Amino acid sequence: MAATTSDARAEIAALCERGLEWYPGLSRGQTDASSARPAAVLVLFGVLDSVPARTSRALARDLDVLLLRRAATLGSHAGQIAFPGGRLEASDDGPISAAIREAGEETGVDPDGVEPLGTLPALAVSVSNHLVTPVPAWWTRPSEVAAVDHDESVDVFRVPVADLLHPANRGNTEQTFGTTTSRSPAFTVDGRVVWGITALVLDRMFDELGWSEPWDPERIVEPDDLRP
Repeated sequence: MAATTSDARAEIAALCERGLEWYPGLSRGQTDASSARPAAVLVLFGVLDSVPARTSRALARDLDVLLLRRAATLGSHAGQIAFPGGRLEASDDGPISAAIREAGEETGVDPDGVEPLGTLPALAVSVSNHLVTPVPAWWTRPSEVAAVDHDESVDVFRVPVADLLHPANRGNTEQTFGTTTSRSPAFTVDGRVVWGITALVLDRMFDELGWSEPWDPERIVEPDDLRP
């Protein structure tokens, strides 16, 4: 029987408490801790209002996650679909307050309606020299969202988690560096391709939560733009 959205909230909170290990090669040791810039992203789950989703074996069909598309003019991760987030500032108490602040600035989400459920271990993003802490959270009181600063993001949207979990919507991207080709998780929903750190976090969380369904890892996804 599929879990209810209330079950999903409890499962995500429990995952934050017990923690997880990132994939081999994605440890924080990959980035120079002395120069890396701390950052945080808000992985905001909530209950869909009117968007239909397929039924998942693992969870209710009305669970969603908030994503945005970064502006194409940004210096790194340009044009990619991402979680709201950014660098920690001196005024932030830590990654949780930073992630919620950034989400408010980027999407207009009301911070009073966001319940942080904890944090996951920091993930190294060597291409931009960041240590990114994912902050899973629950949308207790959904508010209107939109791209607030078009220099940062150009689209804000909610994606049904059950659609992300559909085997037909999962695959891998391939990138070649010199003589080495590496694969990384990707999702394709409604013509959008989710890849990079956002897909890595979702993929790893889904596996740890026991939500993933069998999918074909040989399916190769070609994002419109594979720039870092």
